[in-house]
Amino acid sequence: MCLGGFLASCYLGIAAIARARDECERAIAMAFSSSATESIISKRNRAIVSALGKHLSFDPKNFPAESIREHDIKDLFLNILKLSENGSLLKNKDQVMNWIEYANSFPVEPEAFHAMLKRFNEDLIQSSVLLGDGLKPSEADIVVFSALHSFVNKEDFGEVFEKISVEKSTIDSQVSKLAENLEKLEVDPSAKKGSQGSKIVDKLEVDSTSSSNRSVPAKKATGDVKASEEKKQPQKESVEKDTETSVSLLNIQVGVIRKAWKHPSADSLLVEEIDLGNGNVRQVVSGLAKYCTPEEMTNRHVVLITNVKPGKLRDVMSAGLVLCASNQDHTVVEPLLPPEAATIGEHISFSGHEGKPEDVLNPKKKQLEKITPHLYTDGSGIATYKGIPFMTSAGPCRSSIPNAGIK
Repeated sequence: MCLGGFLASCYLGIAAIARARDECERAIAMAFSSSATESIISKRNRAIVSALGKHLSFDPKNFPAESIREHDIKDLFLNILKLSENGSLLKNKDQVMNWIEYANSFPVEPEAFHAMLKRFNEDLIQSSVLLGDGLKPSEADIVVFSALHSFVNKEDFGEVFEKISVEKSTIDSQVSKLAENLEKLEVDPSAKKGSQGSKIVDKLEVDSTSSSNRSVPAKKATGDVKASEEKKQPQKESVEKDTETSVSLLNIQVGVIRKAWKHPSADSLLVEEIDLGNGNVRQVVSGLAKYCTPEEMTNRHVVLITNVKPGKLRDVMSAGLVLCASNQDHTVVEPLLPPEAATIGEHISFSGHEGKPEDVLNPKKKQLEKITPHLYTDGSGIATYKGIPFMTSAGPCRSSIPNAGIK
């Protein structure tokens, strides 16, 4: 063999070894990734079984080991209900199952998960529990937070927070002394009982008065009253602001587009005839002509706001607003998609926001403009209001565009 042939053989051999090494590294990375995912899911399911065992009064040891490895939280939960004596007493089952669907959609990828967690955390600022009267966690709370706990590492805050020492009230100690002295009087039935009791009481009143005078001057008390009155006004304004931005003001329903055509005098607009069930059909004008054809819109299920004030858009009457998701530069826009099994005309619900919607939104109050910044899809494409899913009787509404704004 000549020198050139020998060198060519060497280079080919080296290239083959490099390719084999790269393939091996990829296989190892995939194996570790799969193993990590399996570990998270297994840890998540064990946490759910353990927490629900305490809540529903059943022994987690009796739960089949093979079900722990199931990826679907819904199946896991239904199996737990079968084993529990209290499973048949489950309240708000539909709403609980909706939240379980939400927990089941948590992304495993760290970046997508942290984005979802951030939005979920923002919403929890205003809520103590996901379902119920705000005092006792429901099955939905237990499942969702057990699932979250499997992803989130515990942090040791050490000495980050300053310790606050609390001194015992002077009044409390005086009351304790009075109680002790009264007990002594009850034991001694002498004629001096009344005078001793009155002296003790008089002494307590004097001590309490002097203590109060030392700790709370008259001027300071007057200032505190004024300060409390000043605080009431901002609190009232804050409540009014929360009411104005609550999604419960919107009447959002599931509809199906029966007909769609181009607007006669605007290239960017489409006109849709939308069926809301029970003979309720509305004409809506949408700015979707650049993104969807009339053929693509026909027979499509959509989510729309039905209590916007009716008005004309380029001389064509519109009585609704089709909600759409769009990426940041608005190059991709699509209507939100409710589940196929959702009932036509049913109202979209948001857990924790069960208020009555406005009959007709007031454009002067700009209610819609204040609410829509809080509408977006999460990392899995689920439509949310401040992280709370758009829920129907068949599950959440979705979009193929994750982390998108909704308008």
